[in-house]
Amino acid sequence: MALQDSFGRKIDYLRISLTPKCNFKCFYCRPQGDCLPGDYPNPLTRWEIERIVRVAAALGISKIRLTGGEPLLKPDLLTIIRQIARTPGISDISLTTNGFFLAAKAAALKKAGLNRVNISLDSLNDERFRRITGGGRLSKIKAGIDAATRVGLTPLKINMVVIKGVNDDEIRDFAALTRDRDIHIRFIEYMPLGDGHNQWQERYLSVKEIMEVCQSLGPLERVVEKVQGNGPARYYRLAGYRGVLGFISPISEHFCGTCNRFRVTSDGMLKPCLFSGEELNLREAMDDDEAIKALFSRALDIKPSPLKPPYLAQHHCEGVRARGMVEIGG
Repeated sequence: MALQDSFGRKIDYLRISLTPKCNFKCFYCRPQGDCLPGDYPNPLTRWEIERIVRVAAALGISKIRLTGGEPLLKPDLLTIIRQIARTPGISDISLTTNGFFLAAKAAALKKAGLNRVNISLDSLNDERFRRITGGGRLSKIKAGIDAATRVGLTPLKINMVVIKGVNDDEIRDFAALTRDRDIHIRFIEYMPLGDGHNQWQERYLSVKEIMEVCQSLGPLERVVEKVQGNGPARYYRLAGYRGVLGFISPISEHFCGTCNRFRVTSDGMLKPCLFSGEELNLREAMDDDEAIKALFSRALDIKPSPLKPPYLAQHHCEGVRARGMVEIGG
Protein backbone atom coordinates (compact mmCIF):
# COMPACT_ATOMS: atom_id res chain seq x y z
CA MET A 1 0.00 0.00 0.00
CA ALA A 2 1.23 3.52 -0.73
CA LEU A 3 0.29 6.91 0.70
CA GLN A 4 -0.16 9.20 -2.29
CA ASP A 5 -2.15 12.41 -2.36
CA SER A 6 -4.21 13.95 -5.15
CA PHE A 7 -1.17 15.94 -6.34
CA GLY A 8 0.84 12.75 -6.90
CA ARG A 9 3.10 13.21 -3.87
CA LYS A 10 4.12 9.87 -2.37
CA ILE A 11 4.53 10.00 1.42
CA ASP A 12 7.17 7.52 2.59
CA TYR A 13 8.88 9.52 5.35
CA LEU A 14 7.68 10.15 8.91
CA ARG A 15 9.31 12.55 11.39
CA ILE A 16 8.49 11.76 15.03
CA SER A 17 9.23 14.18 17.86
CA LEU A 18 10.11 12.25 21.01
CA THR A 19 10.10 15.13 23.48
CA PRO A 20 9.62 18.91 23.57
CA LYS A 21 12.38 19.18 26.15
CA CYS A 22 15.77 20.55 25.17
CA ASN A 23 18.91 21.48 27.05
CA PHE A 24 19.40 24.45 24.69
CA LYS A 25 17.29 27.61 24.36
CA CYS A 26 17.75 28.62 20.73
CA PHE A 27 15.51 31.63 20.16
CA TYR A 28 14.09 30.57 16.79
CA CYS A 29 12.65 27.32 18.18
CA ARG A 30 10.33 29.08 20.60
CA PRO A 31 7.62 31.56 19.57
CA GLN A 32 8.64 34.58 21.64
CA GLY A 33 9.11 32.50 24.79
CA ASP A 34 5.59 31.14 24.46
CA CYS A 35 6.27 27.43 24.74
CA LEU A 36 8.24 26.13 27.68
CA PRO A 37 8.74 22.36 28.03
CA GLY A 38 6.86 22.26 31.34
CA ASP A 39 3.66 23.37 29.58
CA TYR A 40 3.21 20.15 27.63
CA PRO A 41 1.23 17.00 28.36
CA ASN A 42 3.05 13.70 28.61
CA PRO A 43 4.89 12.82 25.39
CA LEU A 44 4.16 9.67 23.44
CA THR A 45 5.22 6.46 25.14
CA ARG A 46 7.44 3.94 23.44
CA TRP A 47 4.43 1.65 23.03
CA GLU A 48 2.46 4.40 21.29
CA ILE A 49 5.43 5.19 19.04
CA GLU A 50 5.84 1.51 18.20
CA ARG A 51 2.19 1.26 17.20
CA ILE A 52 2.25 4.41 15.08
CA VAL A 53 5.39 3.24 13.26
CA ARG A 54 4.00 -0.25 12.70
CA VAL A 55 0.78 1.07 11.19
CA ALA A 56 2.62 3.73 9.17
CA ALA A 57 4.99 1.10 7.77
CA ALA A 58 2.02 -0.99 6.66
CA LEU A 59 0.83 2.08 4.72
CA GLY A 60 4.16 2.53 2.92
CA ILE A 61 6.27 4.61 5.29
CA SER A 62 9.85 3.33 5.03
CA LYS A 63 11.92 6.16 6.56
CA ILE A 64 11.75 7.41 10.13
CA ARG A 65 13.48 10.47 11.59
CA LEU A 66 13.47 10.99 15.36
CA THR A 67 13.51 14.61 16.52
CA GLY A 68 12.75 16.81 19.52
CA GLY A 69 13.31 19.08 21.40
CA GLU A 70 16.43 17.06 22.01
CA PRO A 71 15.72 13.36 21.37
CA LEU A 72 18.80 12.21 23.30
CA LEU A 73 16.97 13.36 26.46
CA LYS A 74 14.38 10.60 25.94
CA PRO A 75 15.24 7.98 28.63
CA ASP A 76 14.11 4.96 26.58
CA LEU A 77 15.50 6.18 23.25
CA LEU A 78 17.57 3.07 22.59
CA THR A 79 14.54 0.82 23.14
CA ILE A 80 12.50 2.96 20.75
CA ILE A 81 15.19 2.70 18.07
CA ARG A 82 15.41 -1.07 18.51
CA GLN A 83 11.63 -1.36 18.16
CA ILE A 84 11.60 0.72 15.00
CA ALA A 85 14.55 -1.20 13.52
CA ARG A 86 12.59 -4.44 13.95
CA THR A 87 9.50 -3.07 12.18
CA PRO A 88 8.91 -4.71 8.77
CA GLY A 89 9.10 -2.14 5.99
CA ILE A 90 11.30 0.39 7.77
CA SER A 91 14.59 0.70 5.89
CA ASP A 92 16.11 3.88 7.31
CA ILE A 93 16.22 5.43 10.80
CA SER A 94 17.85 8.79 11.40
CA LEU A 95 17.94 11.32 14.21
CA THR A 96 18.31 15.07 14.51
CA THR A 97 20.20 16.25 17.59
CA ASN A 98 22.03 19.28 18.92
CA GLY A 99 24.95 16.90 19.53
CA PHE A 100 25.60 17.82 23.17
CA PHE A 101 25.14 14.25 24.47
CA LEU A 102 26.19 12.48 21.29
CA ALA A 103 29.80 11.61 22.11
CA ALA A 104 28.74 9.39 25.03
CA LYS A 105 25.83 7.77 23.19
CA ALA A 106 26.94 7.39 19.55
CA ALA A 107 28.14 3.78 19.81
CA ALA A 108 24.99 2.62 21.61
CA LEU A 109 22.77 4.42 19.09
CA LYS A 110 24.52 2.70 16.20
CA LYS A 111 24.25 -0.70 17.89
CA ALA A 112 20.52 -0.16 18.52
CA GLY A 113 19.92 0.31 14.80
CA LEU A 114 20.25 4.04 14.10
CA ASN A 115 21.65 4.71 10.62
CA ARG A 116 22.54 8.41 10.58
CA VAL A 117 22.47 11.68 12.49
CA ASN A 118 21.90 15.32 11.60
CA ILE A 119 23.47 17.80 13.98
CA SER A 120 22.00 21.28 14.39
CA LEU A 121 24.90 23.73 14.67
CA ASP A 122 24.58 27.46 14.01
CA SER A 123 28.01 28.81 14.96
CA LEU A 124 31.64 27.71 15.11
CA ASN A 125 32.49 30.55 17.51
CA ASP A 126 32.47 29.53 21.17
CA GLU A 127 30.99 32.73 22.59
CA ARG A 128 28.41 33.15 19.82
CA PHE A 129 27.40 29.51 20.17
CA ARG A 130 26.78 30.06 23.88
CA ARG A 131 24.60 33.09 23.12
CA ILE A 132 22.54 31.35 20.42
CA THR A 133 21.96 28.21 22.48
CA GLY A 134 21.61 29.81 25.89
CA GLY A 135 24.75 28.28 27.36
CA GLY A 136 25.82 25.38 25.12
CA ARG A 137 29.46 24.27 24.91
CA LEU A 138 30.82 23.98 21.40
CA SER A 139 33.51 21.50 22.45
CA LYS A 140 30.80 18.95 23.34
CA ILE A 141 29.26 19.20 19.86
CA LYS A 142 32.64 18.81 18.17
CA ALA A 143 33.25 15.68 20.25
CA GLY A 144 29.84 14.37 19.21
CA ILE A 145 30.61 14.94 15.53
CA ASP A 146 33.86 13.00 15.87
CA ALA A 147 32.17 10.15 17.74
CA ALA A 148 29.31 9.83 15.24
CA THR A 149 31.77 9.72 12.35
CA ARG A 150 33.90 7.15 14.13
CA VAL A 151 31.05 4.67 14.75
CA GLY A 152 29.53 5.06 11.27
CA LEU A 153 26.45 7.23 11.84
CA THR A 154 26.99 8.57 8.36
CA PRO A 155 26.65 10.43 6.11
CA LEU A 156 26.88 12.97 8.92
CA LYS A 157 24.96 16.16 8.19
CA ILE A 158 25.37 19.50 9.93
CA ASN A 159 22.37 21.84 9.69
CA MET A 160 23.05 25.57 9.89
CA VAL A 161 20.11 27.99 10.02
CA VAL A 162 21.52 31.13 8.41
CA ILE A 163 20.35 34.27 10.22
CA LYS A 164 21.31 37.70 8.93
CA GLY A 165 23.17 39.72 11.53
CA VAL A 166 23.61 36.69 13.77
CA ASN A 167 25.75 34.10 12.00
CA ASP A 168 25.76 34.90 8.27
CA ASP A 169 29.43 35.94 8.53
CA GLU A 170 30.26 32.24 9.19
CA ILE A 171 28.91 30.81 5.94
CA ARG A 172 32.42 30.52 4.47
CA ASP A 173 33.73 28.86 7.65
CA PHE A 174 30.99 26.20 7.53
CA ALA A 175 31.52 25.57 3.83
CA ALA A 176 35.26 25.19 4.42
CA LEU A 177 34.58 22.24 6.77
CA THR A 178 33.93 20.13 3.69
CA ARG A 179 37.43 20.66 2.31
CA ASP A 180 39.03 17.62 3.95
CA ARG A 181 36.07 15.82 5.58
CA ASP A 182 33.36 13.76 3.93
CA ILE A 183 30.49 15.54 5.66
CA HIS A 184 27.39 17.39 4.54
CA ILE A 185 26.92 21.01 5.50
CA ARG A 186 23.32 22.08 4.92
CA PHE A 187 22.42 25.76 4.87
CA ILE A 188 18.76 26.43 5.76
CA GLU A 189 16.87 29.63 5.12
CA TYR A 190 15.50 31.26 8.25
CA MET A 191 11.75 30.63 8.31
CA PRO A 192 8.83 32.68 9.69
CA LEU A 193 7.74 30.01 12.16
CA GLY A 194 7.13 30.93 15.77
CA ASP A 195 8.55 34.40 15.24
CA GLY A 196 7.28 37.89 14.47
CA HIS A 197 6.80 38.46 10.73
CA ASN A 198 8.83 41.68 10.66
CA GLN A 199 11.58 40.10 12.72
CA TRP A 200 11.75 37.22 10.25
CA GLN A 201 12.09 39.56 7.27
CA GLU A 202 14.95 41.43 8.94
CA ARG A 203 16.86 38.22 9.58
CA TYR A 204 16.12 36.36 6.35
CA LEU A 205 18.88 35.51 3.84
CA SER A 206 18.01 33.64 0.65
CA VAL A 207 19.72 30.49 -0.57
CA LYS A 208 20.85 32.43 -3.64
CA GLU A 209 22.75 34.85 -1.41
CA ILE A 210 24.16 32.00 0.68
CA MET A 211 25.40 30.22 -2.44
CA GLU A 212 27.11 33.39 -3.65
CA VAL A 213 29.11 33.50 -0.42
CA CYS A 214 30.10 29.85 -0.82
CA GLN A 215 31.23 30.50 -4.37
CA SER A 216 33.85 32.90 -3.02
CA LEU A 217 35.71 29.72 -2.05
CA GLY A 218 35.53 28.30 -5.57
CA PRO A 219 33.07 27.07 -8.20
CA LEU A 220 30.11 24.97 -7.06
CA GLU A 221 29.53 21.70 -8.90
CA ARG A 222 26.06 20.12 -8.77
CA VAL A 223 26.13 16.69 -7.12
CA VAL A 224 24.36 14.37 -9.52
CA GLU A 225 24.75 11.13 -7.59
CA LYS A 226 22.00 10.26 -5.08
CA VAL A 227 22.66 11.67 -1.62
CA GLN A 228 21.41 9.41 1.16
CA GLY A 229 18.64 10.96 3.18
CA ASN A 230 15.11 12.21 2.98
CA GLY A 231 15.45 15.97 2.94
CA PRO A 232 14.70 18.65 0.38
CA ALA A 233 18.26 19.95 0.02
CA ARG A 234 19.90 20.56 -3.35
CA TYR A 235 23.49 19.40 -3.13
CA TYR A 236 26.69 20.88 -4.54
CA ARG A 237 30.40 20.35 -4.03
CA LEU A 238 33.11 22.97 -4.05
CA ALA A 239 35.70 22.00 -6.66
CA GLY A 240 38.37 19.82 -5.04
CA TYR A 241 36.51 19.44 -1.72
CA ARG A 242 35.60 16.04 -0.20
CA GLY A 243 32.28 16.88 1.44
CA VAL A 244 29.12 18.40 0.00
CA LEU A 245 27.02 21.49 0.59
CA GLY A 246 23.24 21.31 0.79
CA PHE A 247 20.91 24.27 0.32
CA ILE A 248 17.39 24.19 1.75
CA SER A 249 15.09 26.95 0.52
CA PRO A 250 11.64 26.75 2.14
CA ILE A 251 10.98 30.41 1.34
CA SER A 252 12.73 31.47 -1.87
CA GLU A 253 12.25 28.22 -3.82
CA HIS A 254 9.76 26.15 -1.88
CA PHE A 255 9.74 22.40 -2.40
CA CYS A 256 6.12 21.61 -1.54
CA GLY A 257 5.63 19.84 -4.86
CA THR A 258 8.09 17.10 -3.87
CA CYS A 259 7.27 16.91 -0.16
CA ASN A 260 7.30 13.27 0.94
CA ARG A 261 6.67 13.61 4.67
CA PHE A 262 4.29 13.73 7.57
CA ARG A 263 5.17 14.75 11.11
CA VAL A 264 4.07 13.44 14.50
CA THR A 265 4.44 15.83 17.43
CA SER A 266 5.57 14.64 20.84
CA ASP A 267 1.98 14.92 22.12
CA GLY A 268 0.67 12.65 19.37
CA MET A 269 -0.65 15.04 16.72
CA LEU A 270 -0.24 14.06 13.06
CA LYS A 271 0.74 17.08 10.94
CA PRO A 272 0.49 16.87 7.14
CA CYS A 273 2.56 20.08 6.75
CA LEU A 274 5.11 21.90 8.88
CA PHE A 275 3.53 25.28 8.24
CA SER A 276 -0.12 24.27 8.47
CA GLY A 277 -2.19 24.53 11.64
CA GLU A 278 -4.06 21.35 10.67
CA GLU A 279 -3.44 18.47 13.10
CA LEU A 280 -5.02 15.06 13.70
CA ASN A 281 -5.04 13.42 17.12
CA LEU A 282 -3.42 9.98 16.89
CA ARG A 283 -3.81 9.38 20.61
CA GLU A 284 -7.58 9.29 20.27
CA ALA A 285 -7.16 6.38 17.84
CA MET A 286 -4.40 4.52 19.68
CA ASP A 287 -6.51 1.44 20.46
CA ASP A 288 -7.49 0.81 16.84
CA ASP A 289 -5.08 0.26 13.94
CA GLU A 290 -7.81 0.96 11.41
CA ALA A 291 -8.58 4.27 13.07
CA ILE A 292 -4.90 5.24 12.87
CA LYS A 293 -4.88 4.30 9.19
CA ALA A 294 -7.94 6.48 8.65
CA LEU A 295 -6.13 9.46 10.19
CA PHE A 296 -3.17 8.97 7.85
CA SER A 297 -5.61 8.86 4.94
CA ARG A 298 -7.27 12.04 6.21
CA ALA A 299 -3.83 13.70 6.46
CA LEU A 300 -3.36 13.01 2.74
CA ASP A 301 -6.63 14.78 1.99
CA ILE A 302 -5.75 17.93 3.97
CA LYS A 303 -2.09 18.21 2.98
CA PRO A 304 -1.84 21.75 1.53
CA SER A 305 -1.57 22.32 -2.19
CA PRO A 306 2.01 22.51 -3.52
CA LEU A 307 0.99 25.64 -5.42
CA LYS A 308 0.74 27.73 -2.25
CA PRO A 309 3.93 29.19 -0.72
CA PRO A 310 4.59 27.30 2.52
CA TYR A 311 5.16 30.34 4.71
CA LEU A 312 1.59 31.45 3.94
CA ALA A 313 0.10 28.04 4.69
CA GLN A 314 0.44 28.53 8.44
CA HIS A 315 -2.16 31.31 8.28
CA HIS A 316 -4.86 29.34 6.47
CA CYS A 317 -6.38 27.74 9.57
CA GLU A 318 -8.41 30.34 11.42
CA GLY A 319 -8.31 30.17 15.19
CA VAL A 320 -5.32 27.80 15.30
CA ARG A 321 -2.28 29.03 17.19
CA ALA A 322 0.94 28.57 15.25
CA ARG A 323 3.33 26.24 17.05
CA GLY A 324 7.04 26.83 17.43
CA MET A 325 9.61 24.24 16.32
CA VAL A 326 10.12 23.02 19.89
CA GLU A 327 6.43 22.01 19.89
CA ILE A 328 6.30 20.54 16.38
CA GLY A 329 9.64 18.76 16.28
CA GLY A 330 12.74 20.07 14.52
